[in-house]
Amino acid sequence: MFEEEPILTDRGQTLDQMSLEDLHERINQLRQQIDACEAEIARKQAQKSAADALFGGKG
Repeated sequence: MFEEEPILTDRGQTLDQMSLEDLHERINQLRQQIDACEAEIARKQAQKSAADALFGGKG
């Protein structure tokens, strides 16, 4: 569903060295990654719930 992207790493710049545009872009990228992580969490929780319902697991 989501293509895997590398996790953002420190590019050698501190936040105070970044321009406003760069900061906004970084925030947008981080929000996209958070959205992708939350979607994956929801998918895995649904799979676990289905398996628990089928096999009688706890959780």
